[in-house]
Amino acid sequence: MTNGNTEPGESKGGKGTLASSVYQQLRDDLLRGALESETKLRVEWVVSRYGAGASPVREALNRLAAEGLLGRHDQRGFFLMPVSAAELEELTRTRCWLEERALRESIAHRTAEWEEQLVLALHRLARAERRLPDDPSTNNPEWEKLHRAFHRALIAACRSHWLIGFCDQLSDQASRYRLISQSAPGTGRDDLGEHRIIAERTLDGDADGAVEALLNHYRLTAAMCMERLAQDYDPRAGKSKRGRR
Repeated sequence: MTNGNTEPGESKGGKGTLASSVYQQLRDDLLRGALESETKLRVEWVVSRYGAGASPVREALNRLAAEGLLGRHDQRGFFLMPVSAAELEELTRTRCWLEERALRESIAHRTAEWEEQLVLALHRLARAERRLPDDPSTNNPEWEKLHRAFHRALIAACRSHWLIGFCDQLSDQASRYRLISQSAPGTGRDDLGEHRIIAERTLDGDADGAVEALLNHYRLTAAMCMERLAQDYDPRAGKSKRGRR
């Protein structure tokens, strides 16, 4: 028997856990581009896809909307935020502003433990395959996780959880755009080399050099995304002309 606030199949104490689970699954799918074809996210569809009740689904959707990963129309439900060149330009500019400050602060307040964690993060990233062996056009989810951990390690000593939180939020938004450009042909990009240079300059205490390398890294990614948006993306429809690769 359930009480008036609990849906069938849910315990009252389990609703928060279910909402967190749905939130994490939805978030992961959004950031890896798995939901691009679903321009509207109806509660009923999400309930069916993730096997949870309507209450935890609504909670998860509202949380993602508050973080800017989903849009929301009053009385009309949730939708995937469209991508655009203008938004990417603003996103990249803002991310460079914030992460420059965070990286400079980390270098200024460096500790031995922070340096060790950064070296470890780079080592783990270097050992991971970026692409899936059976689908070279798709990034390896484990690489994505380690890539995020590396960039998080760079700014971990900045002494501001607010600044780190804002950087994390911008990183989430940037991930959607990076996926658009991930199969761009003929780039000849040395991802690992770029990350090594950023880490080496950071560990050497070369704040100007480290910032230059980091911002060049982000700007190159943005330029690749811009190229793919121009070639392969329909901004009016908010989705790829040929579909996600």
